[in-house]
Amino acid sequence: MQKYVITTENTADLPYSYYKEHQVEYMYLTYQLDGITYNKENELDFKEFYSRMRAGSMPTTSQVNSEEAKDVLRPLLEAGNDVLHLAFSSGLSGSYNSVRLAAEELKEEYPDRKILVVDSLCASLGEGLFVYKAVQMKEAGASVDEVAAWLEEHKQNFCHVFTVDDLFHLYRGGRVSKAAAIVGTMINLKPLLHVDDEGHLIPLSKVRGRKKSLATLVSMMEERIGSWKDKNDIIFISHGDCEEDAQYVAKLVREKFGYESFLINTIGATIGTHSGPGTVALFFMGEYR
Repeated sequence: MQKYVITTENTADLPYSYYKEHQVEYMYLTYQLDGITYNKENELDFKEFYSRMRAGSMPTTSQVNSEEAKDVLRPLLEAGNDVLHLAFSSGLSGSYNSVRLAAEELKEEYPDRKILVVDSLCASLGEGLFVYKAVQMKEAGASVDEVAAWLEEHKQNFCHVFTVDDLFHLYRGGRVSKAAAIVGTMINLKPLLHVDDEGHLIPLSKVRGRKKSLATLVSMMEERIGSWKDKNDIIFISHGDCEEDAQYVAKLVREKFGYESFLINTIGATIGTHSGPGTVALFFMGEYR
């Protein structure tokens, strides 16, 4: 079988040790904070990143451009590999389109190589779960076409439900009005959101109080999981520098469904710029998003 490499972006929020262990290459969406640009070679510690956000710093992010994408893909093609790229949701970033354009140009340079670019419609460890499933299939012997076809068929089964602690980051991103952010903060409202069928970030409801919002994530999981209840082999949880809350959600999921396998990781700076400190997100396979 023709050898191939799976690639993605750092927005998948997987531990860097995972990329290394499974030979997954990743592109990097840079971010700017306090006048400095951070990238793959110059990354700020996540604790420091969230500490600065809590102190009032306002980071900004940049998408992957076509030249950056080609810089990652070309050496893989040169080495004789086909490539399966699993992209950050096109509903949240232009990176997917940049990689798609890069792939079209590279196909002219490497006509014998296959470059498949899949829009995951996922973010954070939702994109991470998308990568995890692809790697699982690849390591079980599936071809690049078989993996891509399965992901296309099941991408609407990758569920994201999450809550944020600070409404003002959603206001900055245009997700709630300034008035809603002010009033919601005053009365301790915590929004619950998901990523929809088109990969957009959508507020669903609000509850009062942090513990209630975390418990509601598990209720939302119960509504969506359906026939996938016995098919999930691992549950992913990401957090904006609030690991205790992520562990609390894992405990509730364990009690409700009996799952024992979890991957819990910090939300990286690229996603964290928009979700803010205190975000907790739960990812699993379910009937619908």
